[in-house]
Amino acid sequence: MSDSVAIEPSVLDNISIVLINTTHPGNIGAAARAMKTMGLSKLVLVEPHEFPSGKAYALASGADDLLANARVVSTLEEAVADCHFVVGTSARVRGVSLPLVDPRACAGQILGEASSGRIALVFGREDRGMTNEELQMCHLQVHVPTNPDFSSLNLGSAVQVMTYELRMAWLAASQGEVPLPSPRAHDLASQDDVERFYEHLYKTLVQIGFLEHSSHEKIMAKLRRMYGRIRPDRVELNILRGILSETGKCAEKAGRLEASGSDLEK
Repeated sequence: MSDSVAIEPSVLDNISIVLINTTHPGNIGAAARAMKTMGLSKLVLVEPHEFPSGKAYALASGADDLLANARVVSTLEEAVADCHFVVGTSARVRGVSLPLVDPRACAGQILGEASSGRIALVFGREDRGMTNEELQMCHLQVHVPTNPDFSSLNLGSAVQVMTYELRMAWLAASQGEVPLPSPRAHDLASQDDVERFYEHLYKTLVQIGFLEHSSHEKIMAKLRRMYGRIRPDRVELNILRGILSETGKCAEKAGRLEASGSDLEK
């Protein structure tokens, strides 16, 4: 591939492993151990049930530095706010129409994205994984093709599978065996910027009456999917928000004219 670039040794530092509402602290430690053995170091915990914990440090088996430096946040929105590409893991294929890949294909795509931006690889709760709302915040969904008759995968094991594939993809790219795509020329929009755009879009669609007779959630889910495929950069996102602002102003002006016309009729 002529449009490929050499991978930097520090690219793995751009990848964060995010764990949502982990119930058992031992799973946090097992995840940290899995990460460190494969060269990843950034761990983010979304409202863990018990942390810090001696059980986590016991299962980390020496990956104490990852636990000590783990970032603990209250929401997934906060965890991925500065990220440019978000991947959700799911044991089941849900009713969210995201691109679905296996761990090996996912690893290559993550590394390509990590060459120019920050990446979040998100793991859900032990008992029920990620919600549809959380998956809607992702650009990509990865599914481990386990035995259909016994598909349950421990959280630490799931993290180990994904970090192993990332390690192998990184080694292949480092040795020039598998080229990575060139980074995008323009500044990528952060997930925080994208979420503010969706909020602005929703308010504007309500303001102009587009969502009055429709299912808000279904329409917004489809719009998220569409813009997730397009992935507008920061400049493009500013243009889109400018259009929304002008649309809102026109709607306000039309509303005032309609109100004044109603007053005159009285």
